[in-house]
Amino acid sequence: MTEILVVDDDKQVLILIKTFLEREGYKVVTASGKKRALNLAKKKKFDLGVIDLKLEQPDGMKLMQAIHEITPELPIVILTGFATIETAVEAMQKGACGFLTKPLKFREFLPHIQNCLKTSELTREVERLRSIVEGKYSVDSIIGKSDKMAKVKSQIIQAAEVESVVYIQGESGTGKELIAQSLHFASSRKNGPFVAINCAAIPETLLESELFGYERGAFTGADRNKKGLFLEAHKGTFFLDEISEMPFSMQAKLLRVLEDKKIYPLGGSGRPVNVDARILAASNKNLEDEVKRRNFREDLFYRIHVIAIEIPPLRERKDDITLLASYFLTKYAARMNKNIKGLSPAATQKLLAYEWPGNVRELENSIESAVVMSLQDIITEDLILPARKINNEGLISFKEARENFEKDYLIQLMELTGGNVTKAAKIADKYRADLYDLLKRYNIVPADFRNK
Repeated sequence: MTEILVVDDDKQVLILIKTFLEREGYKVVTASGKKRALNLAKKKKFDLGVIDLKLEQPDGMKLMQAIHEITPELPIVILTGFATIETAVEAMQKGACGFLTKPLKFREFLPHIQNCLKTSELTREVERLRSIVEGKYSVDSIIGKSDKMAKVKSQIIQAAEVESVVYIQGESGTGKELIAQSLHFASSRKNGPFVAINCAAIPETLLESELFGYERGAFTGADRNKKGLFLEAHKGTFFLDEISEMPFSMQAKLLRVLEDKKIYPLGGSGRPVNVDARILAASNKNLEDEVKRRNFREDLFYRIHVIAIEIPPLRERKDDITLLASYFLTKYAARMNKNIKGLSPAATQKLLAYEWPGNVRELENSIESAVVMSLQDIITEDLILPARKINNEGLISFKEARENFEKDYLIQLMELTGGNVTKAAKIADKYRADLYDLLKRYNIVPADFRNK
């Protein structure tokens, strides 16, 4: 039930407002002074506040600011018997959601309450969605225990603390956009927009207007003004994927934007528009080679190559394959409402033997396909890459495969139990001492998992 805090030093007014709001279906808690109001704000999560302006020390305006220090998102309606335009403006500037005069006219009071509650609901929903997105793209959400991925995560955290341009190098399917999004949400710009463009997907004739925008009449069909992606990313992050595919003529214009922080919309008056967006760029090609081939400007290469993050291909981080496969298996089994427990040893061996030219994207697609086709509670070898011929000569030994499986299993067990060895031993059906021996063998420290 929606709960409203009402603060007024006139007890008759408190009774009147409480009676009216409860009749409308709201739960009301009243306070006649600052101390009780602040204590209530600390203990309870209200949906709305109604505060009288002319309270005795402090006044309602100062009390509103004090409550906002506790719960910044709480909408507050200010009441006063001595209204002036200046007071109303001041109240709104200091964070009031509404401003009403006494004696109250309840036919006006109720719409104010309803509008402020709608604002509160929208704010909470935005924050809820933001927290979901931030969690999805946090550095911790990047799956990988290998040393190479640990280095990538460390680079993301370091790069997030500065405003420099970041260049992300990686083969197709390694997750360059995921890294870019993680960097954005780890930075001080996380509340701003994240705008992404694939330079290879937009024809050269349209790329300039997409990036810089245009004014009405700039060309045939331009019947309205358009901001352009640089301005869409204002106060946020702009990610240029596959920047190596950007036409040579556009590279010079991009360099100018990076140096001047200004754009020139097509058909405009010629006056520049300031833009504040952090630039991230990525490519699956080696840009140094592209510079040597004269496909990419050398000056632009040095301008975007300030901080370089290289994502290793999946074949170079075999330790992460079973972790990723397990994640995708859980994801698609839940989505398809299938009770699949895991992969057979032979299926795991097949995953480890393959070179994964399509990297993480190919692995995800393969696991999704296997889940679709599976009729059992275990993914068998025949469901993994059925159309691919795997070179078995490159297979690791049975002992090494078993050790890889054991290590990955123990890591997942520790993650599941939060490092609780007693609980993990019960799940694994092992003696606690035996489990400790296994953890020690693979240098897995339970304490590392207890704060996750």
